[in-house]
Amino acid sequence: MFKSIVLPVALLGAVVATPARADEGQWQPHQLTQLKSELKRIGITIPVDKLTDLSKHPMSAIVSTGGCSAAFVSTDGLIVTNHHCGYAAIQRNSTPEHNYIVNGFLAKDRAAELPGGPTLQVYVTDKVENVTERVLKGLSPTMPGRERHEEVQSRIKALTAECESDKAYRCSVPAFHRGLEYYRIRQMMIRDVRLVYAPSDMIGNYGGDIDNYEFPRHTGDFSFLRAYVGKDGRPADPSPDNVPYKSKDFLVVSAEGLKNGDPILLAGYPGRTSRYKLPAEIRFARDSDFPMRVAGMQADLAVIAAATMGNPAYDVRYASVVKSINNVMKKTQGLMDGFARKDVAAIKDVQDAEFRAWLAKNPAAAPNRTMLSDLDAVIAADMAMSDEDYAWSVANHSDLLYSARILYRLAIERAKPDAKREPGYQERDLPFIKARLTRLEQSFVASVDEARYSAALQRYARLPAKMRPAGLDALMPAAAAVPAMYKGTELGDTAKRLAWLTRDADAFRKSDDPMIKQSVKMQDVSMALESRRKEVAGNLEKVIPQYMSAVIAWKKSQGKPVYPDANSTLRVTFGTVAPYVARDGVIKGPFTTVDGIVEKHTGKDPFNAPKPLLEAIKARRFGVYADPVLHTVPVNFLSSADTTGGNSGSAVMNKRGELVGLNFDSTYESITKDFYFDSAITRAIHVDIRYMLWVMQEVDHADNLIKEMTIKYPKK
Repeated sequence: MFKSIVLPVALLGAVVATPARADEGQWQPHQLTQLKSELKRIGITIPVDKLTDLSKHPMSAIVSTGGCSAAFVSTDGLIVTNHHCGYAAIQRNSTPEHNYIVNGFLAKDRAAELPGGPTLQVYVTDKVENVTERVLKGLSPTMPGRERHEEVQSRIKALTAECESDKAYRCSVPAFHRGLEYYRIRQMMIRDVRLVYAPSDMIGNYGGDIDNYEFPRHTGDFSFLRAYVGKDGRPADPSPDNVPYKSKDFLVVSAEGLKNGDPILLAGYPGRTSRYKLPAEIRFARDSDFPMRVAGMQADLAVIAAATMGNPAYDVRYASVVKSINNVMKKTQGLMDGFARKDVAAIKDVQDAEFRAWLAKNPAAAPNRTMLSDLDAVIAADMAMSDEDYAWSVANHSDLLYSARILYRLAIERAKPDAKREPGYQERDLPFIKARLTRLEQSFVASVDEARYSAALQRYARLPAKMRPAGLDALMPAAAAVPAMYKGTELGDTAKRLAWLTRDADAFRKSDDPMIKQSVKMQDVSMALESRRKEVAGNLEKVIPQYMSAVIAWKKSQGKPVYPDANSTLRVTFGTVAPYVARDGVIKGPFTTVDGIVEKHTGKDPFNAPKPLLEAIKARRFGVYADPVLHTVPVNFLSSADTTGGNSGSAVMNKRGELVGLNFDSTYESITKDFYFDSAITRAIHVDIRYMLWVMQEVDHADNLIKEMTIKYPKK
């Protein structure tokens, strides 16, 4: 039986009597000036002006990898992030003969570092500016939805092009508060990123999908990358001549450790939350959308398992794909379970009623009397479109067909002036399209893709007729035709696939390649679906910001600062190291230790710890990494910080802004926090820096990296 809490006995009574309150809020850095007193209350000592200034430490050391968060930890571009965030690079370089997934990888010198692959970049945010007026000024309230959406996109493209005059930077203009505000974000994009070190999957993914989102947890979810640039210090395409990026700032590592109740800061790039969704949107997700998606993912995983069975090379190629699907599936299933455990929709009903009552007394907060009825109408239209979007994704569930569709659309868009092209198909996007098409060679097997597509076509046929886009049924290939499509296509060959990047639309229409013919055949339906989606999006962009403006006014009337939903931009959250009551009589956390690894060890995946790790634990070779209270090495710990997907790899810092861990997961009871933040049970899971350093020293002998970092050890 695994221990559900690792706390000194004297603390247990206090934990039960006064459970820690989770700290809600994924704050834009500039908002932290509103929270000085709260930061001071929990014990953060780093000046707030350092947290709001992206040019200063520690914020200048926080980076994104385009889907995960990370941080510089040396002056030579060394980056630490999660093992699962580096997994694609690990998988890309693995073969059955050199399986770095199973055996781990360590470059003892710079020359041995491995290419991260064409889709791995590092983004360093250096400028954020409010451009709301330039995006929204002068838009007529009577504009049709599609026209409004396209005008907003046109302005965003112009703002982006203006920002990207220096090609070292990648810029974006995301919406905040569901379209109420827009900020232009400039990021230096480093294109040469290399794998430096990753422990064995038996450490980095210990517990596997069984332990995913669970606690107690004993996962060493960390890896190291390095950013490289040209000799002039500017981003460059991957080249042997490139040199390590000189990080202006980096995080000092603190091996001094934390204890229950200590404050923490967490900085990173959280993906998406839906805290301001309406009750109807939550019921749609709970009752319809999520169950349908989980069933689809379960079916897809079963097909992949059957198609790769008995072939180690296929297993390696699809390892990253399977890991990604499993992660999304368990999170979505967790949301469903969370909605069953706590009626979030009913809670939102109460909040919505309170808001509407306040609005009735403060009608000036709404721009017009029809705002609420307009809101209900656009939400209903959005949910209906979401069903069709899902059906379309099922109908296109083939890597080769997806490639053909992207290539054909690119050919159509390239006939237009760059500024008039759809976002995602401009000249600035071509390197990313090429990278995705190239990356396919590392995660694709024709027979597996064929099996996935055939199964998806069967799932599509079983979807309700109202979900299937008009005109699409007649264009779907018969099951018997699928083998011939894969046999006849040349898109499985990387060189031939990339050759289509420069061909015009007429060449696609004349092609006899069965995948290209299918993409051409489906294009009209695709464009009709896109046109209707733009109409809905434009109407949402008109009404939702009005609603959010009123909600913010309501919140401010209660003295509450309001943070925007996560949208993959740089955010800061904070909290304390804290256990929680999972259910009656069960208290979990805040720490787990290496002793739990031994308890869980079965010798079989996913609880198969490496022999050197077990031997080091048995010998109690803990050194300076042993916690003074626990008398062993902490592995994972809990905090009350507000996190979500995208926060994987986020730096967990102590009160002085020193690195003490990495965020990598949340507890299963916390998963519904994307929709509703329950302060009693919401906890994030972090890997303790002491375990990371101990593994590096005692198990993998990564002495070169330990020496490269600046580490503060506990005083003797």
